[in-house]
Amino acid sequence: MARYTGPVCRLCRREGIKLFLKGDRCYTDKCAMNKRAFAPGQHGQSRKKVTEYGKQLREKQKVRRFYGLSESQMHKYFEMADKMKGVTGDNLFRILESRLDNVVYRMGFASSRAEARQLVIHGHFNLNGSKADIPSLLTTVGDVIEVKGKSRLSEKFKTLVENHNGNTPPWISIDLENLRGTKIAESTREDIDIPVEEHLVVELYSK
Repeated sequence: MARYTGPVCRLCRREGIKLFLKGDRCYTDKCAMNKRAFAPGQHGQSRKKVTEYGKQLREKQKVRRFYGLSESQMHKYFEMADKMKGVTGDNLFRILESRLDNVVYRMGFASSRAEARQLVIHGHFNLNGSKADIPSLLTTVGDVIEVKGKSRLSEKFKTLVENHNGNTPPWISIDLENLRGTKIAESTREDIDIPVEEHLVVELYSK
C-alpha cells in the first residue's frame, strides 16, 4: 500500500483525536481539531452506529497513523509481537517505539515522527557511529543515536536544541550538548502516551 500523501489534518479528524502529525502546529489554535472536530467529508457530522469490527478497525488505524505505517508494515509488526513472550499488545508498542524514526522523535530531534522519518532518510543521523538512513530500523538497548557532524551546524538542529522541551521518556538518555541520545532500556506501555486500546488491535488481527 502506498504511503498517504494527502492533508494529514484529515487523518486526525477521521480518528477524532489529535495524532500530532504536524508537530508544533498541533499545539496551536491553527490545529484543525480545534476548528472542525468531526470526520471529514459530506457526512462527517452525521451520527453513525459503530460495530465491534468498526471499533477494532479505528484503533488499528490510529496506531498506523501515529507511527506512519503502511498496512503491510503494521501486520508484520503484529506477527513479530505475537511470537514474542508476554502480552501481544505491549510487545507491539515496544517494537513500534524501537523504530529509528520514533526514537529520533522521542529524543526531541524532530517535531513530529514524519519530520524524524525525513531527517533519517536524508542521512542526518549516525547509529553506533555508522550512517543510518532507514527509518524502520529497529534499535536495541545500548544503541547510540547522534546527529552527524555537518548536520550539527545547521540552523534546524540549533533551533531544536534551543526549544527542546525536556520531555524525554525514561528509556532514553539524552546529551543535548553533543546532540546524542542512548537507548538505555526498552519502553513500557506506561511510558507511551498514545490513547489506543491495543487489545482491540490484537482482536482484529487475531481473527
